[in-house]
Amino acid sequence: MTETPLTSLPEPLAPEEQRVLGALLEKQVTVPGSYPMTLSGLRTACNQTSSREPVTDYDEALVEQVGRRLKDRGLLRIVWSDTGRRTLKYHQVLDEVLDLASDERALLTVLLLRGPQAPGELRTRCERLHGFADRQAAEDTLRRMAARGLVEELPRRRGDRDARWRHLLGAPEDTAAPVEPDRAVELPADRDDRVRAAYGAIAADYADALAAELPGLPFERWLLDRVAEHVVASGRPVVEAGCGPGHVAAYLAAAGVDATGIDLTPAMVEQAQARFPDATYAVGDLRRLVRPPAADGWAAVLGWYSLIHLAPGELAEAVSALARPLAADGLLVLALHTGGPQRVRHLDEWFGHEVALDFVLHDLADVRAAVEAAGLGDVEWYRRGPVVARGETTERLYVLARRA
Repeated sequence: MTETPLTSLPEPLAPEEQRVLGALLEKQVTVPGSYPMTLSGLRTACNQTSSREPVTDYDEALVEQVGRRLKDRGLLRIVWSDTGRRTLKYHQVLDEVLDLASDERALLTVLLLRGPQAPGELRTRCERLHGFADRQAAEDTLRRMAARGLVEELPRRRGDRDARWRHLLGAPEDTAAPVEPDRAVELPADRDDRVRAAYGAIAADYADALAAELPGLPFERWLLDRVAEHVVASGRPVVEAGCGPGHVAAYLAAAGVDATGIDLTPAMVEQAQARFPDATYAVGDLRRLVRPPAADGWAAVLGWYSLIHLAPGELAEAVSALARPLAADGLLVLALHTGGPQRVRHLDEWFGHEVALDFVLHDLADVRAAVEAAGLGDVEWYRRGPVVARGETTERLYVLARRA
């Protein structure tokens, strides 16, 4: 290591330079067999739809131009392949220029690729790059980097548990996800109105299609049986936030659990009450979940496909709201869509009705970061592929976490 490491770069990095260097830093560790990277591989790494914010669509001409610019600045080397066809490959030297330790390198990589983040999020998203013992270890490294002028702590936003950190190597690219022009300024309340209207229109048909689905889903039954066993042993009630037609809450009630279901859509609550009278149902918002009236907290809170219409930026706040009324040793159980290159899928028609619904495929790292930021531990996660016979087209993600 040099005796006086650089604390900044002579010139700030442009957004596309940040993405290229971040992608090279990441792939050098996660796929060393493919490193240094070809132009085509580097373009693909830059344009990944997971673990990137914002998602980009660079062409090879742009990536090549950026690579040569970084080479001229002494931050990248362009080398020939040692074996096979003589192909130009790209190798970053930013870590050498800045004299980065492995923990600093990991954090800077994720900050370059995803913009400002809280220490808990960074710790989770750095797992494949460097193993931080806990959130505090990540924050300690950030403060060491801040003393070198590499990062800075941002003012805490209202509702955030932790302040976010950003790198100081250049101005960040706009991380707002592209949306359709007519929804560019849509507020969450307006989105909720669209969701409520859509599910109100399809309530009966939706319930007919899904209310009897659990007998054909052995993994989901296994998971719910575990939840029921935990809840029965605790002697406390369980709530499903976003219960739809009520079949999941009813399954738990049949196992001897005091189960309540709430849903944003009155028509769905009516379906649940009519079909499954053994559980309790009410209209409610999962972001305003409160403790049960006769207990010190819920033994379990389920968000069973109830977060699928929230934007990624809303995920942490929603998970925190679900976790807040949990009793000690209580379980948070989430079911979501995940996987695939297209993060948002839009439906204009569903069950024969005209709707306007966006389904968000949440990234595992984002979900885990939100769960850990909510103060939960013992996190388990499970992924399963789509059941084609049921017409499924997305992978499914199930997450369990426990309040200490």
